[in-house]
Amino acid sequence: MEERAPKTRREMRRAYGFEEVALVPGAITVNPEDVDTAWQLGDHLLPVPVLASAMDAVVDPSFAVQLGQLGGLAVLNLEGLQTRYEFPEEPLLAIAEAPPTEVTSVIQKIYREPIKPNLIGERVQAIKQGGVLAVASCTPTNSTAFAPLAVEAGLDVFVVQSTVTTARHSSRTSQELSFERFCSSVPIPIVVGNCVGYQASYELMQTGIAGLLVGVGPGAACTSREVLGVGVPQVTATMDCAAARDDYYADSGRYVPIITDGGMSSGGDICKAFAAGADAVMLGSSFAQAKEAPGRGYHWGMATPHPGLPRGTRIRVGISGTLQQILFGPSSRTDGRHNLMGALRTSMGTCGARTIRDMHRTEMIIAPSITTEGKMWQLAGNK
Repeated sequence: MEERAPKTRREMRRAYGFEEVALVPGAITVNPEDVDTAWQLGDHLLPVPVLASAMDAVVDPSFAVQLGQLGGLAVLNLEGLQTRYEFPEEPLLAIAEAPPTEVTSVIQKIYREPIKPNLIGERVQAIKQGGVLAVASCTPTNSTAFAPLAVEAGLDVFVVQSTVTTARHSSRTSQELSFERFCSSVPIPIVVGNCVGYQASYELMQTGIAGLLVGVGPGAACTSREVLGVGVPQVTATMDCAAARDDYYADSGRYVPIITDGGMSSGGDICKAFAAGADAVMLGSSFAQAKEAPGRGYHWGMATPHPGLPRGTRIRVGISGTLQQILFGPSSRTDGRHNLMGALRTSMGTCGARTIRDMHRTEMIIAPSITTEGKMWQLAGNK
């Protein structure tokens, strides 16, 4: 019998995460004190290209003020505990003290408390009273209802966030959020996420958004990749979305920054994100370890409370230091988890990058042995 060849063949491409690549030093080097880490979001020029993710274990108004005073941005979850409870300390403590076998059901029960619209304005005002930019996030379902309340209270940037976001969404039961109409009706910059592909990124930028979050399921407390089987490793995802940003800029003259969201635990990971094309990074577990974070050394995914399909879990990250130490040092830790901005400045200087956009041109190589080569004694735990 004659053998038949398939008429169509599906092909897979290799995708890469932070642990599989390395940066190549530049032909010239720059003094780390002379590099410029600033980036722009809408009309806001920001000295520190780092955002704290909109997770209840990470951001409350007090944390947002303190990070803002250090030059970064903290995103408040408008569908979280801060807007469900007048005094959120009690439910936060209950989550921290819940036994591992019961914690998901405890979280689900706590998040059944309805959102109180008056608390949206109160939380935003508390951040503004600290003299910093106020940024808040919610899902597309509640965006049209919550955005006016937050803007009236003084919000500076609004984030529309879901597990996967596209400009085109088909539904027989609900009306999709038109980002084009939403961006034109809300008088502040709109950041949208999350996304991992070129085509979806380009189409979202065409709607008028001011920034794009990149990443599906890489966060330490997120289980979307296990539950749904979807996601792209962050280096490849960032490169694909950065290509869309660059092409859209060439076509339209409008630059839309991309923000790599999740999957980074050290200064080295952050540096690789910028080399892959990020304009800023969004961190969750790194900031959940700060003394100032409300999670008491715990961290849980945003989709953990879902009543039917939880896509997150509570993890213990511990408390490793102050927000100042995590971002700027000083620190005696040698694992790259403190002084993240010092690591970024040093890496930029080593790669010859004076600005974040210069860092985008840094050569990256596939190097899965970058953290193991010659490290026998470290891997053996002989410290």
